[in-house]
Amino acid sequence: MRNRKPLLSIVLCAFSCLFYFQNIDAQSIYRPIPQTPHQVLSKSQLFFPSGDTLAMEPVFDKLDQLIFNADEKKIKLLHIGGSHVQAGTWSNRVRANLLTFYPGLISARGFIFPYTAAKTNNPYNFRTTCKGKWGVAKNTQRNPLYQLGLMGMCIVPDDSLCSVTITMRNNDSVSFDFQKLIVLGYSDSAWVRPQILMEDSSVLEGEFDSLTLSYIFDFNRNMDSFTLVFATKDTLWQPFFLRGFFLDNDKSGLSYVDVGVNGASVPSYLKCSLLERDLQLYRPDICIFSIGINDASGTDFDPNVFIQNYKTLISRIRSISPDCQFLFITNNDSYRKSGRRYYNNPNGYLAQQAFLSLATYYHTGVFDLFSYMGGLKSMSDWEKAGLAKKDKVHFTPTGYSIIGDLLYNAIINEYDKHLKRNRLNNELE
Repeated sequence: MRNRKPLLSIVLCAFSCLFYFQNIDAQSIYRPIPQTPHQVLSKSQLFFPSGDTLAMEPVFDKLDQLIFNADEKKIKLLHIGGSHVQAGTWSNRVRANLLTFYPGLISARGFIFPYTAAKTNNPYNFRTTCKGKWGVAKNTQRNPLYQLGLMGMCIVPDDSLCSVTITMRNNDSVSFDFQKLIVLGYSDSAWVRPQILMEDSSVLEGEFDSLTLSYIFDFNRNMDSFTLVFATKDTLWQPFFLRGFFLDNDKSGLSYVDVGVNGASVPSYLKCSLLERDLQLYRPDICIFSIGINDASGTDFDPNVFIQNYKTLISRIRSISPDCQFLFITNNDSYRKSGRRYYNNPNGYLAQQAFLSLATYYHTGVFDLFSYMGGLKSMSDWEKAGLAKKDKVHFTPTGYSIIGDLLYNAIINEYDKHLKRNRLNNELE
C-alpha cells in the first residue's frame, strides 16, 4: 500500500473536486447525443421501478472516497451480455467515458479473452495474434467440451508450439499497462504449464494458484503486451485449458470489465462451472446486465423462466461478492427473419417487463433502451437512420457508440443527483 497524501494535499484535492462538480452540467461531462428515431426521453436516465433511487449509493460513495479523499480504492464494474458486448464498441465507449470524466480514474483492465484464437471477432481495444491450432468451447454450445469460466469460452492448444500474443491499444487518454498477469487455465498434467516469452527471448515462470485454477505472473515493470507459450517435459502433449487472462496493476481507480459471447443467453452463463473461481479475482461492486436479446429471440419465450434464470445467476455472483449492486439494461427492439422477410419480435416488450420486474425485486435501476428507441418496430427506423444493421438485431458502430454514450450519461446523471444530495445535506448540518 502506498503512503497516503498529506492532509493539506487531501483538503486541496477535495476543494478542487467540489469546484469541478459544482456546476456539473456546465462542465460538459455529459456526452452530446444526436437526434435518434422516436427519441421519447429528453435525457437518458435510469428508471427505478421499486422507487428506491438510492440503489447505486454504495458505488457512488466509493467513487466519492476515490475522488474527494484520494483513497486508494478500486471500483470494479462488470458488464455481461451477448454479441452486443463481445463486439466491444458499446462497452468500450462506456468504459472510455467513465475513465476520462475525471482525471486519474484509470485502473486495471481486468479480464480479457483471446477471441481471435477462438476464430471469432476480437474487440478493437486490444489486439490478439495466435499461432497453431486451438480447440474451442463456448457457453452457447449445448454441451461444451471443456469447463468454462466467467468469460464463457475456453480454448485448448493442439500442441506445445501454439502461442498467443496480446497487445493493449493504449492512447493518450486511456492506458492499460499492467504489472501482474494471471493466466486463467490449467492442465491435468503437472508437466504442462504456461510461460511468458519476454522480449529478450527469456521465459518467465508463473506460480500456480489452486483456488482459481490459474497461473500468476509478476513483472518488475509496466507491460503493455505479452506472449503466452507452453512448456512440457513429456513427449506426449496433454491439453491446457485456457479460459482467458486477468491484467492487474497497483493503480487505484475504476475498472470496467466487459464479458460477451455471440449468441449467449442467461442459461449460457449458468453453464460456466468455473464462474465463481474467476470472480474470486475481481469481486465486482456493480454488475451491469444486458443479457436477453437471445433469450427472447424465439417464439417460446417465457418471462418467468427468464426471471428465474437471472435470479440463479445473480445468486452465484453474490455468493462471491455479496455486496454487489446490479443495473439492468432492457433488450433493444429487434426483428426475426423468415425466408426473405423480417417480422418484428413482440418479445421485446415482454423482456422489458421482465427486466422491470427484476429491478423491482432487487430494488435497483433499469436503463430502458427499449423505450428510448421507441418500442416495438423502432429498430427498422434505426436501420434507416444508419444506426442499426440489416439484420435488425445489431447496431452499427455509430449506433453502439450512441448507446454507450446514453448509458454513460444515465449513470453520470445519477451521480450528479448523489452529489447534489450530499451538498444539500452538508448545507443543512
